[in-house]
Amino acid sequence: MSETIDTDEDKEIATVTSADGTEIVYERSGSGLPSVLVHGSVVDREIWELSDVRSTFAEHTTVHAMDRRYHGDSRSPDEYSGKPEPQFDDVVAVVESIDDPVTLIGHSYGALVALGAAPRIDNLRSVILYEPPIVSDEAVARIAETSEEMMALLEAGQNEQALTLFLDDVAQFAPDELDAIRSAPIWDRYVETFHQTLLPELEAGADKRERDLTPFEDLSTPTLLPVGSESGWLKESAEELHDTLPNSRLATFDGHGHAAHLVAPDRFTDEVLSFISDVD
Repeated sequence: MSETIDTDEDKEIATVTSADGTEIVYERSGSGLPSVLVHGSVVDREIWELSDVRSTFAEHTTVHAMDRRYHGDSRSPDEYSGKPEPQFDDVVAVVESIDDPVTLIGHSYGALVALGAAPRIDNLRSVILYEPPIVSDEAVARIAETSEEMMALLEAGQNEQALTLFLDDVAQFAPDELDAIRSAPIWDRYVETFHQTLLPELEAGADKRERDLTPFEDLSTPTLLPVGSESGWLKESAEELHDTLPNSRLATFDGHGHAAHLVAPDRFTDEVLSFISDVD
């Protein structure tokens, strides 16, 4: 059950309580078949406001844009757990507060969380997973090396350079995608908070997940896997997931990387909305 805590002209802010008692905040807007948006690392639900992605979805679906724990307005447990399962439960709590079958839309780490939550949810209509970071041994080594460089930059007081390094080297943002987020009004806030959102995940080893996709071999929910042609190891992860899932298809954004929704929002929203409308 959800609780509405605030409203404005076209949005409602509501909360649900996750399995461990953590309060998760989401923003509801629009009308139509329900969708749940799960953002990636570093950012929060406001990332969907860039390029009007949320408002475009809200013209066709009832959008529930959640803040993952440790992000935005959602609560943060006192002790960080490196295990992703509590975040799976957060997504389950949001989806199960909705009466009708839901489309689950996740980006990056949010896509990984959405993927982990999906087998636990009974009322899924479809799933869209934009490059969940299913990490290979090679990628783990690369992330570890980049993390050392990031920590050195942080110790030198160069927080913005540290965040830029992560988005460029690990998250595989294309140059125009990186320019788009760095020029956004919310950039400075992400620079200030990313040590609280991203670094605990890295330090706890949350990105050193075993590359075991067998739990998803029976996930028959219709699934769209958007990928950027320039996304490197993240593109490879999505392709491996596609080979595992029994009812999925790839949608490649040529010339884009890990954040096509920031620079080609019409291409992204058209692909997602077309997929949603095609699902029986």
